[in-house]
Amino acid sequence: MDNAVALVQTYLHVNGYFTVAEYPIIGSGHGGYRAVTDLDILAFRFPGANRLVPRLHGHCDNGDREEPDPVLDVPTDEADMLIGEVKEGRAQMNEAATDPTVLAAALARFGCCPSMNTRQLAETLIRKGRTILPSHHHLRMVAFGRVDEEEAHPVYLTIPMRHVVEFLQDYLRLHWDVLRHAQFKDPAFGFLATLEKARLRAA
Repeated sequence: MDNAVALVQTYLHVNGYFTVAEYPIIGSGHGGYRAVTDLDILAFRFPGANRLVPRLHGHCDNGDREEPDPVLDVPTDEADMLIGEVKEGRAQMNEAATDPTVLAAALARFGCCPSMNTRQLAETLIRKGRTILPSHHHLRMVAFGRVDEEEAHPVYLTIPMRHVVEFLQDYLRLHWDVLRHAQFKDPAFGFLATLEKARLRAA
């Protein structure tokens, strides 16, 4: 998996999302099938999902519940679905990710709406950057990468990769007394935890 995609996936996990990374879209044509593109991130968050951080001498059910990162602008009481593009350069949706056929395939993967509606919903998503589905789930497009303030603001949400990294580092440092005991299977979070251990030992 691409390093930037791995960091974004970890960031979304910490903020309560279930994710699928680098989801391939297969298309047909010229007598056969081919990979049209892959979508860097598909993410789903149930309403009310929070991070639960246990406290010393306590149990997981009486830890501190933390709200998601405000930058994500998460709807608090309804499900949230993200179609994300991850760039090491400028944060933008690539051409394939704004193709109604590709987005309709993503909606089919989510299983969020009847197939007869996917094309219309995909076109609304491209035009507005977000929409609310018949199921009342929020569906949004988000691009991660470099965000230049002087550029025209796109219709979709943009989040700087610098913010993603700083958020994860701050989260580790804030809860280091708890997290330093964990064995991380997530490669991006595990690498950041290793850097934090090295930083503390050097200090």
